[in-house]
Amino acid sequence: MCHCKFCQRATGGAYLVEPVFEDADFAMTKGSPKTYNHISAGSGKKVRINFCDNCGTKLFLTFERFKGAVGVYGGTLDDPNWVEITPDNSKHIFLGVAQSETIIPAHINAYTEHATLNDGTPIAPTVFDRPQRIGDL
Repeated sequence: MCHCKFCQRATGGAYLVEPVFEDADFAMTKGSPKTYNHISAGSGKKVRINFCDNCGTKLFLTFERFKGAVGVYGGTLDDPNWVEITPDNSKHIFLGVAQSETIIPAHINAYTEHATLNDGTPIAPTVFDRPQRIGDL
């Protein structure tokens, strides 16, 4: 779950539920999306937003910083519940700019910014023993 300002604006919500896949495991089954290149305020790297040419819905992202990764706008899945969110397969990033009423579940890796530095060095997560409201941190 990404709480950065870009994802808040992109979804109109508090954060983006973004299942990430390897590009080898991802394919468009119909149509060809249009693209828009955005420069990330955090990394300075290009993020390519792929969107529907007919309706403008944002579909997925690819990243200069993370070669081979495809981030899907979770709300665009036919069944958004298809992806099970568990402490083992998820994390909350960019909590430093998260909306104050956002609740972070217990036992999920949480990060003030991204989970890695620009050079790929991992950052140690914060893991809460109980749910936390951002405004209380």
